[in-house]
Amino acid sequence: MSGFWGKRKREQEALAAQDADLARRAEQALVAADERIRTTGDELAFAQAELGDALTADLKAALDAVKTHMREAFQLHQLNHDEIPDTPEELRTRNARIAQLCEWAEDLLDEKTSALSDAVSLVRRSPEIIAQVRRDAESLTARLPQARDTVARLALRYSDEAMRRIASSANEAEQLLTFATHGADVSERRRAAKQNEEANLALETATEAVRRATAVIDAVEDFEIQALRAESTLANVADDSRGDLITARSAPQTPQVQAASTALNAALNALAPSGARNDPFTELSELRAANTALDEAVAAARYRAEHPLPSVEQVQHSLDDADRQLAVAQGLISGHRGWIGADARTRLAEAERLRVDVPGMLPAEETREKALASARRVAQLAAEALHLAQRDIDQSRPRDDDDWGGWGGGQGRGRRGGTGGDIVTGVLGGLVIGSILDGIFD
Repeated sequence: MSGFWGKRKREQEALAAQDADLARRAEQALVAADERIRTTGDELAFAQAELGDALTADLKAALDAVKTHMREAFQLHQLNHDEIPDTPEELRTRNARIAQLCEWAEDLLDEKTSALSDAVSLVRRSPEIIAQVRRDAESLTARLPQARDTVARLALRYSDEAMRRIASSANEAEQLLTFATHGADVSERRRAAKQNEEANLALETATEAVRRATAVIDAVEDFEIQALRAESTLANVADDSRGDLITARSAPQTPQVQAASTALNAALNALAPSGARNDPFTELSELRAANTALDEAVAAARYRAEHPLPSVEQVQHSLDDADRQLAVAQGLISGHRGWIGADARTRLAEAERLRVDVPGMLPAEETREKALASARRVAQLAAEALHLAQRDIDQSRPRDDDDWGGWGGGQGRGRRGGTGGDIVTGVLGGLVIGSILDGIFD
């Protein structure tokens, strides 16, 4: 008995220690949340002065919501220290609620202040960013003459269709740089007029304009490298295509192979002659597509040569054989419904379902192989259904070997129920006896 009371005392002491720790953490969280509200209010005031009310509206709304809900936490804390005694359960519930409210307040303020920190950083670094925008615009402007020379030089080598992607790149980059410089000036003026929201917007657009101008000018230089690589690849693909045309002559000359060979030959003849302005990108795409089509046609023709398409008569013969086996299985299973298990009936149902789809696949050459495979599958399923049905019948038939024996036993079982085994045996026995009689009379 003393052990029971000792264990209960230890449990009570542990629970009291947990309650004390929870109360201490609730008080610490309340103090930290109160300090965080104060510091966030100071940050909001500075942010409003730098960014304006529009960009700081979310943080202000979050701070107001935190102040509203933290009133509950302070009221609960006050109830814990009033003159009215409280039960341990009441204290535990209040402290848990205080800790929950303080944690929510901290998380919400962290989220909103971190989202605003990027905008504040942009405002504080705006003079540095504006100076960088102007330096970048100046350096990019110095690259414009070289970009124009590159475009003019490439226009002598490549067609207008190929040059369309970079023909106006220099002019476009010049417009973007002018817009970036103007945006930097607007940002400075708006900042001086304490219109921080408009100043930030102008600065962001100026920065984006510089980035786009850089990409446009770099694209002019990249185009020359890409065009040279495309020309080199085009020459290799052309040589490979000529070899494929020679190889295709030894392949079975199906209509698909002949059409693909004609298309590839036309694509080769359409290539611009040496020294003429061309579009290597378009020519490479068209030649690759024609080359791939010929490879696929030759592969299909060779496969068909190695695996001849079955004739309609061959498929029909397999289908007739499947029908015969299906009829035997249907007759046996329908004559012994109470004796047949689920496996045999499932095989038969699958064979019947598959048999319905075969005639629709027979006329078209594309599905004739599938029709042959389906017919063979029907025969296989019917044979499996017949085997499983025979097994079920053998296991279900009544056995009395003492009353019937030998040939007579077989006849007796046939008279008792006419099992599927006796049906199959009778059919096979009739065929054998017929063959013997034919031999005797011959």
